[in-house]
Amino acid sequence: MRNLWRKNQQQIAPWLFLLPGVLMFLIYVIIPIFQSMNISFYEWDGLGAKEYVGIDNYVELIDDDAFYTSLKNNVIWLVLYMLAIPAGLTVALFLNQTVRGIRIYKSLFFFPFVISQVVVGLVFAWFYDPTNGLLNIVLGWFGIDPIAVLADEEWVTYGIIAAGLWPQTAYCMILYLTGLNAVDAEQIEAARLDSARGLKLLWYVILPQLRPATFIAVVVTVIGALRSFDLISIMTHGGPWGSSRVLAFYMYEQAFSEYGFRMGYGAAIAVVLFAIMMIYIAGFLYKMYRDERGY
Repeated sequence: MRNLWRKNQQQIAPWLFLLPGVLMFLIYVIIPIFQSMNISFYEWDGLGAKEYVGIDNYVELIDDDAFYTSLKNNVIWLVLYMLAIPAGLTVALFLNQTVRGIRIYKSLFFFPFVISQVVVGLVFAWFYDPTNGLLNIVLGWFGIDPIAVLADEEWVTYGIIAAGLWPQTAYCMILYLTGLNAVDAEQIEAARLDSARGLKLLWYVILPQLRPATFIAVVVTVIGALRSFDLISIMTHGGPWGSSRVLAFYMYEQAFSEYGFRMGYGAAIAVVLFAIMMIYIAGFLYKMYRDERGY
């Protein structure tokens, strides 16, 4: 055994370091995914005996209006949340300078990322307050009547997304700032000698070198949009009249709230959410693979 270790130390040692993380990922991520898939085929309150119902939970989803409302809101989240990526890139380009006081600006833009989602939700709930909120005070200066954003079925989802974009933009900014530190300065100088300026320099020289940062930003932003829960729970609790629900929040309502602890139905919603997430991320990975291969 000792001779085997000496001969293969360089090959075995990395796996030994990875083993704890792999085990944790397997126990707390992979196994629960398959357990959720299994539970989705049962009617279960979380305590009593399970009753096998096959695909009945999925069939019920087809006729569930609340499910379609949640699914529509998730699509809106997914589309608008992607604005955090170009916004984060823009801020990162602005902050990637060596001027006096730039560290203060970096700290201010970084601040939203380190505060809790609960705090973000409370801050924006006060911001949208129809009587004393800053938003309606500013609107009043222009003679616009107050808007109760969080009480309006048409505006509530967009108001919550705006709150979520604040810390998400800060996260994407951090990724791009890290990526910009690794950009090859010689390529930029060569491009400038070839008269590349502004958007051309950004598109053809800088962005190709930021692909790793873009990949992480897209994946994390997609996951964040699809699993959005904290802000909805804090700001509206799914209201008004369920109009701001998303799949993650609706899953929680069905499995753990006044709906009767329907673990099987909640698991079915979770499986649908997981499938949407995997399809979107797999499509993005395939596109990046094709771009890398050049066909």
